Amino acid sequence: MKMPGEVIREGELEKRSDSLFQFWKKKLVVLTKDSLSLFPDGHRRARGKELGFHSILKVDCVERTGKYIYFTIVTTDRKEIDFRCPDQSCWNASITMALIDFQNKRAIQDFKSRQELEQAAGSQERRLARAP
Repeated sequence: MKMPGEVIREGELEKRSDSLFQFWKKKLVVLTKDSLSLFPDGHRRARGKELGFHSILKVDCVERTGKYIYFTIVTTDRKEIDFRCPDQSCWNASITMALIDFQNKRAIQDFKSRQELEQAAGSQERRLARAP
């Protein structure tokens, strides 16, 4: 698995399993400007799962207990992935800020692309209007 961009943060999170008993499993997590990568057993060389920010809608359902912060990542296909981290680690805030930064940059790129298309279309119309 490739991880584009610089690492913003690396550390441990617990992910709730999808199994019937929903155990919490420790994962090595690598946060970059484009994605959140999860590795089992705390090793980057193990096969991991990458959650690209293009496929994440939001970080939701933040709840703080005495020991942990619980939060949910909601994907574009409405899948919910539950995590928890030690109270003072603030992983939810780090992921949220990186996601917002990614979404803002994407919105600016989309806006610029639309402007370029509109300018190209306007230029084409002006050329056609001047044609004999």
